[in-house]
Amino acid sequence: MKFSIITVALDPGEKLAATLDSALGQTCRDMEVVLKDGGSRDGALERWRRDRGSEPGAERVRVFVEKDAGIYDAMNQAVGHAAGEFLLFLNCGDVFPDERVLERTLEVLEEERRAGTDMDRLVLYGDTYGLKNGVTIASASAITGFTCYRNIPCHQACFYSAALCREKPYDLQYRIRADYDHFLWCFYGAGAKMRHMEFLVAAYEGGGYSESRENRERDRQEHRRITECYMGKGELMKYRVFMACTLAPLRTAMAESKTFSGLYHWLKTKIYK
Repeated sequence: MKFSIITVALDPGEKLAATLDSALGQTCRDMEVVLKDGGSRDGALERWRRDRGSEPGAERVRVFVEKDAGIYDAMNQAVGHAAGEFLLFLNCGDVFPDERVLERTLEVLEEERRAGTDMDRLVLYGDTYGLKNGVTIASASAITGFTCYRNIPCHQACFYSAALCREKPYDLQYRIRADYDHFLWCFYGAGAKMRHMEFLVAAYEGGGYSESRENRERDRQEHRRITECYMGKGELMKYRVFMACTLAPLRTAMAESKTFSGLYHWLKTKIYK
């Protein structure tokens, strides 16, 4: 199995069907969907099975119902069930922007394999489309220390080798940024190769738990703790000074504004390219 698309759910409503249908609509058939449900009672899975369960390809959705301690615990459980060589975590409500994402990713993987890349130490990432603001969000063309500090790719746009996810599960002490901690570990700790794929990988819904106003302070605290684990004091000071000089709070406000986000992400894309 080449790909495992992992979706975790708890009372997801109609968002579940959109995500499952998008995954099964991929032209690449060397894939499975691992749906890890925390014990939903809203009937969303039953409705999907009734409406789509007999259609061709539906058998590739493997469902596991287990109690968990939150989204990252659920993602760790799902990794344990995944058969794929590479994993993509696609949240309920997030979809693929087109039907050839896995097919194009497979072509990149074959390039890396022919080049002799250690496939157990590989992360492929692409760009995302923000459904909330209707803009394309470009990822950096190369991952650097500053990229890790400021702007890593959205996890819905990252294909991780399963080996990386099994060696370093998500750290449950982080309620908001465990995926960030894992990405930095892949870069700093595992020395994984990070390759940018110049196409959209996911259409991201946004507005989740980590983006709510009441969790912003916890988000900042976890960011500080994680960066201090992987980066030296001098490196951190350099990045913080640069962020202050380049008006980081203003740029963040523009990126999240429906009025200015399109212009901001267009300019960011031009700079990256």
